[in-house]
Amino acid sequence: MIATPDRTPLPRKFFDRPVLEVAPDLLGRIVVRETPDGPIALRLTEVEAYDGANDPGSHAYRGRTARNEVMFGEPGHVYVYFTYGMWFCMNLVCGPEGRASGVLLRAGEITEGAELARTRRLSARNDKELAKGPARLATALGVDREFNGTDACATTDTPLRVLTGTPVPSGQVSSGPRTGVSGEGAVHPWRYWVTDDPTVSPYRAHAPRRSRS
Repeated sequence: MIATPDRTPLPRKFFDRPVLEVAPDLLGRIVVRETPDGPIALRLTEVEAYDGANDPGSHAYRGRTARNEVMFGEPGHVYVYFTYGMWFCMNLVCGPEGRASGVLLRAGEITEGAELARTRRLSARNDKELAKGPARLATALGVDREFNGTDACATTDTPLRVLTGTPVPSGQVSSGPRTGVSGEGAVHPWRYWVTDDPTVSPYRAHAPRRSRS
């Protein structure tokens, strides 16, 4: 018998921990996006940790900026950034306020509202691809820069929250290098995923962008 996922919102203290504790513990948790057409729920299957000033791969490595301001704030808030001039990616801030660490939500399984997610992800060949990658995840949920700073721990009047779900046992969690991270940050095995889950995105090492000639 499969246990019913816990629909209780994760408390702020869940996120007020070191990022390397929070990241693998997010696997199996449920992200719920409320829309005028109904909710979309996603079970997290892949994440990456970014450890602020200790991590050359982090947006906060060189300090506070207008772009990363939310990362320095209260844990449990959403940090959204725009990348490659095309896509949004969604993170959850963790650690004590002022510490600027966060977890990138890389992939997940749509468990509710798949029909709504499909309207945003028309190129997906099947439902396993709806949120298979960080940009696809944000697109499927309809998350853009307007969600930057959203309190994911709020229990009322919020368009997005994170629920307890069903945590993944440590024996079913894999880890390895983060996707597309270069330099010193490339060596950290801070990408975590549910072993053999079909919604997990493929690993890709950093590839320098070719200049146009």
